Amino acid sequence: MDSPPPATPPALQQTPLFDAHVRLGGQMVEFAGWHMPVQYQGRGLVAEHLATRAAVGLFDVSHMGEIIVQGAGAEAEVNRLVSNDVSKLAEGDACYALLCHAHGGAVDDLYVYRLGADRFLLVVNASNADKDFAHMLAHATQPQLFANRSCDFAQIAVQGPNAARLLARVAPGDAVGLPRNRIRVHGFGGGDLLVATTGYTGETGFEIYCAPSQAEPLWFALLDAGGDLGVSPVGLGARDTLRLEMGYPLYGHELDDHTNGYEARVGWAMRPKKTGGFVGSEPLAQVLAQGPAKKLVGLELTDRGVPRADYAVLHQGTAVGKVTSGTHSPSLKKPIALAYVPSELAAPGTQLAIDVRGQAKAAVVVPFPFVQPLPSNPVD
Repeated sequence: MDSPPPATPPALQQTPLFDAHVRLGGQMVEFAGWHMPVQYQGRGLVAEHLATRAAVGLFDVSHMGEIIVQGAGAEAEVNRLVSNDVSKLAEGDACYALLCHAHGGAVDDLYVYRLGADRFLLVVNASNADKDFAHMLAHATQPQLFANRSCDFAQIAVQGPNAARLLARVAPGDAVGLPRNRIRVHGFGGGDLLVATTGYTGETGFEIYCAPSQAEPLWFALLDAGGDLGVSPVGLGARDTLRLEMGYPLYGHELDDHTNGYEARVGWAMRPKKTGGFVGSEPLAQVLAQGPAKKLVGLELTDRGVPRADYAVLHQGTAVGKVTSGTHSPSLKKPIALAYVPSELAAPGTQLAIDVRGQAKAAVVVPFPFVQPLPSNPVD
């Protein structure tokens, strides 16, 4: 009997900026089912990283998932799903939170924006969008309030000390000058943008939510207006090293179904004792009371070598944990890593080692963040 033909892998999705990336020399790779630029020819990861830290970088994050929760009772629905307390959000405010399993592990991390009294925008990781939406519907009491609107949004992040100056030139509005975790409506090209003072680089900046048709005109308007500000398109490679230098967890590395927010050091986004609790709040309240058995730490290598995910972390020659993310920091010009270790070994100054290809490389626990971002430059 003939063997069945091999299954055809699903086609990779393209963001509305795919053609723009190709025109700019983007080196396209597969990421979470999408064609995405890892870096741009003629620039490269280090240059893109340093441009964001020193000036301003543009990131295509249109692959992220967007879920709208709208209608009477929307606040209660969102609040019983996410770890933070969204009842504290005023209209136009935002917060970071986790979606949790009943046992307390992380389904995903996300941002919650309050767009109105009964309207919320939930932004989730691309690789988890379908899983997250299914989780929400499974635990919702009014599933009809939830809509996966990912196809209706593109997203561009503008990050760095010159971000406000650049945005004010292209799409001025009330978000310029606001503190972190706010969202406002700006005008551009005869339409509206949602501009949030959020981002995952540690730098001041914005995440702009727009219609797919607005994405390319906005992208090139920002590039054209920012020549004297040092603007650079930035790919996935530098996006990862930027967040790593801040100690920010990335789902699939520092967060997963079996890791909780207290272990990942985002306990500030956990409110297990809020009125009504949330899915997973009871076991998480126990973790809060007892303290987590392991903690995410930042490590700097004092020996030569580059740490990578899954490398063993050693204490006095014995494996006690593992690296979740590692790189040679473009800002510090030294190797750094994120890793889970027993809580008793998590204090800054603790001497550890990382097994790099069979050799123990000395490392020390350091405080987060690894890098202190520059203040925002004043608007023209």
